[in-house]
Amino acid sequence: MQISVSGKQIDVGNALNEHINNELQAGVTKYFEHAVSANVILSKLRHIFNASIVVNDGTGMHQLLKASGDGGDAYAAFDQALIRMEKQLRRYKRKIKNHHKSRVEKDVEMAAMMGTKYVLSSLEEDEDKSTENDSPLIIAEKPAQIEILSVSDAVMRMDLGELPAVMFINKKSGEINVVYRREDGNISWIDPGQITVKKKRNAA
Repeated sequence: MQISVSGKQIDVGNALNEHINNELQAGVTKYFEHAVSANVILSKLRHIFNASIVVNDGTGMHQLLKASGDGGDAYAAFDQALIRMEKQLRRYKRKIKNHHKSRVEKDVEMAAMMGTKYVLSSLEEDEDKSTENDSPLIIAEKPAQIEILSVSDAVMRMDLGELPAVMFINKKSGEINVVYRREDGNISWIDPGQITVKKKRNAA
C-alpha cells in the first residue's frame, strides 16, 4: 500500500513519518489486504493535533475509507484515527470481501444514475433583501453518482466514509432512498415507496 503523509502548519519528521507508515500498513492490511493507497494529513489548531486518514480500498466499489482523530500530539492524533479505522474495518471486513465483482458488471451498476452535488453558502442573506424569489448561493458543484445499493451497503458506505448521509437507489425496490445518522447515534432510513401522500380536499 502506498502511503502519503503531509502536514498543515506542522513539520512531519522522519520518525513520525516512519511511525505512520509502519502502523498504517500493518493496521489496515491486517483486516483489508486490498487497500492500495492512503493519504494522511496532520494539522494543529492551538494545542490540539488532528489526523485525517483516507484509504483507497481498491475493490472497485469506488469506496473511500475515512477516519480522523485528535490528540495532544501528532502521534496520539494519528493513533486515535487508526483505532477508529481498524474498528470499522473489523466490522465490515467480511461484507466488503463479498463485494468483489467484475469491473464490467460494476460499471453497468454504477451507471444507474448521475446527479450533481452542490455546496451552498452558509451565509445569511441581507435582511433587507426580499427573499420571495431568492435561491441559495451555490459556491461549488460537481458530478455525483447515485449508486444501486442495499440498505445495509448504504449504511456501510456511510460508516466507512464518515459521511452524515448517503443517497442511493434501493437494489430491492428501485426507488431513491436515503440513510443518515441521527444525533442519538441511531440510523434513519427514508424510503419514499413507503410514504403515502394524502391530498387535501377542496372546500365545498
